[in-house]
Amino acid sequence: MDRQGCPSLLTKLGLGVLTCNSALAVYHSHNDPGSVAFGAASYGAMVLLFHLLRRLDNTSSDREARRKILAAVWALTTLLTAMFASRVAPLMPQFVAVQIWLMAATTAVGGFLAFFANL
Repeated sequence: MDRQGCPSLLTKLGLGVLTCNSALAVYHSHNDPGSVAFGAASYGAMVLLFHLLRRLDNTSSDREARRKILAAVWALTTLLTAMFASRVAPLMPQFVAVQIWLMAATTAVGGFLAFFANL
């Protein structure tokens, strides 16, 4: 983000690519309502994550507001991790599916510790 508070060109490009990719995914899975819902929910969560990270950059002095934003960021990233693991794990052999869920859980716990544990 630049100093005037406007998103940078790279941020706009990233959101544009995310929007096009999500639109194509929803278009190609229009016959499967579950896949459409997954695509729409993951797109909404990613856009909200972009917004929250931008607010986090702009909130420098208010410690309580930063902790609330960090909690929302952690919740969204954990949600996205669980959503993607739930789509990938059933496609894999059982041993690999267990590994995917273990990695998702480790990521969620690690994110929580990184954000909230004062080590």
